[in-house]
Amino acid sequence: MINRRYNTPSLLAIFSLLALPLGIVLAEGQGISALYEGLQSDRYLGSVSVETRIVENQVFTEGPAVDRAGNVYFTNIPMAKILKWDPNSKTLTEFRTNSGNANGLRFAMNGDLLACEVGSGRVTRTDMTSGATSVLADQYKGKGIQSPNDLDYDSGGRIYFSSRANNPDLTKNNTKAVYRIDPDGRIHQLLSEPEIHMPNGIVVSPDEKTLYVIEAHPSDDRNRSILAFDLDSSGSISNRRTLINLYPGRSGDGMCIDREGNLYVAAGLHSIRNDSETLDTRPGIHVISPEGALLAYARTPEDTITNVTFGGPDLKTLYVTCNSHLLSIRTEIEGKRTYRPNR
Repeated sequence: MINRRYNTPSLLAIFSLLALPLGIVLAEGQGISALYEGLQSDRYLGSVSVETRIVENQVFTEGPAVDRAGNVYFTNIPMAKILKWDPNSKTLTEFRTNSGNANGLRFAMNGDLLACEVGSGRVTRTDMTSGATSVLADQYKGKGIQSPNDLDYDSGGRIYFSSRANNPDLTKNNTKAVYRIDPDGRIHQLLSEPEIHMPNGIVVSPDEKTLYVIEAHPSDDRNRSILAFDLDSSGSISNRRTLINLYPGRSGDGMCIDREGNLYVAAGLHSIRNDSETLDTRPGIHVISPEGALLAYARTPEDTITNVTFGGPDLKTLYVTCNSHLLSIRTEIEGKRTYRPNR
């Protein structure tokens, strides 16, 4: 493990940088959906603050996760780094290099760091005391697992993760899918193409009766929605339904959940990309009820917003990865209990 300190720009400089893009977007907004009318966002979300900015040759941040002490770990995928932000001392360090292009992260209740490694095609567990890393999943039925993306777990120790990529060699790799890793190490494929198009963020509800999966395919006539499934005590899923459909805008990427079961989803774009996604989904954090209603929204400053988690001493701080920025937003409702590890 590496603990290298960064020098970060002043907040004044950062806000000066952000002011121009925000003004341009407000002037050029288009395709506004009726979903955003009549929201009471201040009942759920505070203002957006900049925690730190990443300055590297390539930057695409993802996967925030918060340890017991309140430190925020997140990834810079193209540089194959896991970074660590201390919100108390306001210092940014490198926790790990050669991370296998880690994407989604999650702290287990015992304090181990779980990681989805896009580049290596693995889900790993790191003992944060010894630094030793073990592989939880890298194959299913003799074939590799495509780009593990995001993960969550239940109280029985089962880990649920999404796997997605483009143009894989299907003679060597499995299709896009959602998997479950059992405590005994057995791996089960819960969903796969064509029943799912591009799985991304994944969350277990606080009562562990629902599994939520984001579908985020950028091509025409593909799913851009949040799916919900009944989750039973064995980790099996059933009763598929669409919680909310974000097509034709950019769908959600990552998400987290509060203790009341509301989802906090990173979704939307400021600018059109080279695909069929529109600007109908606004760029920012979307709070969505268990019934699929959009309850609140907070705009984020730049493309591309990717993921979000709960942290802070009271689990009422959202940490958001948004391209070169780590952001924070105070919330009125705390995150589910498992966002704070026991140690």
